[in-house]
Amino acid sequence: MPQNEYIERFQKQHGKRLDHEERTRKRQARESHKQSKDAQNLRGLRAKLYQQKRHAEKIQMKKRIRAQEEKNVKSSAPDEPSKTPLPNYLLDRSQATNAKALSSAIKDKRAEKAAKFAVPLPKVKGISEEEMFKVVNTGKKTHQKSWKRMITKPTFVGNDFTRRPVKFERFIRPMGLRYKKANVTHPELGVTVQLPILSVKKNPQNPLYTQLGVLTKGTVIEVNVSELGLVTTNGKVVWAKYAQVTNDPSLDGTVNCVLLV
Repeated sequence: MPQNEYIERFQKQHGKRLDHEERTRKRQARESHKQSKDAQNLRGLRAKLYQQKRHAEKIQMKKRIRAQEEKNVKSSAPDEPSKTPLPNYLLDRSQATNAKALSSAIKDKRAEKAAKFAVPLPKVKGISEEEMFKVVNTGKKTHQKSWKRMITKPTFVGNDFTRRPVKFERFIRPMGLRYKKANVTHPELGVTVQLPILSVKKNPQNPLYTQLGVLTKGTVIEVNVSELGLVTTNGKVVWAKYAQVTNDPSLDGTVNCVLLV
């Protein structure tokens, strides 16, 4: 993996916080006030170092603005290459025109990488904890503390799951709301097959819901696709792939999802 791309990769795989845009906007709005305050209050050597840093930043900003405005400036290069050979000291003149083509190629490559992690439902409606959990008040101690919760949404529980003792069980997942299979639609083949669920990879609502295996709209799950007969470029059989839930299982009674190809 190239250096400094691990943050982008993590965001494409797992998404961002629900309030990421708002926090970023507020941070950018506070930045100018902080810079102004530092410029007025710093004294001595710190003030000199800060001014040098700001001077370099302003130079870079002007260069970036000039590069953005470059697309509106007509290139000085001729439409057709000249037939007469150029001397060595003039061969580097063509780099200015090639730089824009190179940057667009890098942008296309990044967009192509981002498409691999694109999901059919990039945004989903949030679910409150009051709607997700029901307070269990049975028993003398439980009634006093009210710490036990029952999950009211469909969940996935693995085959090797063992319940904790009733005294220590905090989250109850009812047997009637446990799902083991999902209706998976292959977008390119245009077929829908019922496949077993292997795990819940990511629930966009809350990391706790991912840990509990709650199935809501937009959840990314891992399904067993060995029945479809998918093969990699090396000739190996693919037996597990990710899929995103596209319906509300609590309303429909089934889990419908789209395979992430």
